Amino acid sequence: MKKVLIVLALLIASQNASAQLFSKEKIRNQENFDKKLLTWGFYLGLNNYDYQFNYEEDQPDILVETNFGFSVGLISNLRINDHLDLRFEPGLFITQRNLQYDPSYFNGFEEPTSSDLLREVKSTYVHFPLLLKVSTKRINNFKPFIIGGFSTSLNLSSNEENPDDNASGQFRTKKNVVFYELGFGIDFYNQWFKFTPSIRGVFALNDELVRDEDPNSPWTSNITTMKTRGIFLNFTFQ
Repeated sequence: MKKVLIVLALLIASQNASAQLFSKEKIRNQENFDKKLLTWGFYLGLNNYDYQFNYEEDQPDILVETNFGFSVGLISNLRINDHLDLRFEPGLFITQRNLQYDPSYFNGFEEPTSSDLLREVKSTYVHFPLLLKVSTKRINNFKPFIIGGFSTSLNLSSNEENPDDNASGQFRTKKNVVFYELGFGIDFYNQWFKFTPSIRGVFALNDELVRDEDPNSPWTSNITTMKTRGIFLNFTFQ
């Protein structure tokens, strides 16, 4: 009987200890941070841009080789209430995509060279997103959230106005692109600042391709639309 009582006492004690361990609130860092009307910060990150093609005729897809690029920007955050924030996050995004054409695109033309089949598209975007951040209740020193909105980008590497086209080796893209964005992340509060890793998808709403002068161009004639899409991995410091 004594052994049973001892076992019961140990079980009750362990349950109480577990309850205290998981229910006890930790000391909150930066407790009043989110009560400020305006907050500021910056972010560093990686980006990976791709193209989504729609075609006029059924031909082999244009293959897109993507590369990881670098992102840097600033943050201004306007508090609406405990769960909603309006954010403006202008930034600079540098990336490159390589387009690989199938030789069948050149049927009826001269035998294509390796340089004809490959187009390098370098982009330097100045990105202007206006986003709504929807957060859960803060749990100790972290707070998950989802974020979304619209953005516009100015491509500083655009050659839209270049009179030369693919016949001269110039693959042309438009200067202005409009996107919608969706993502999620977690705010982590430490003693000195708030650190936020987040991941976001961006999807262009407008066609980005500048077509060649020749309506039968093997590089552009079969493309109905070419729209940017991408993934951002950002690390924010506020």
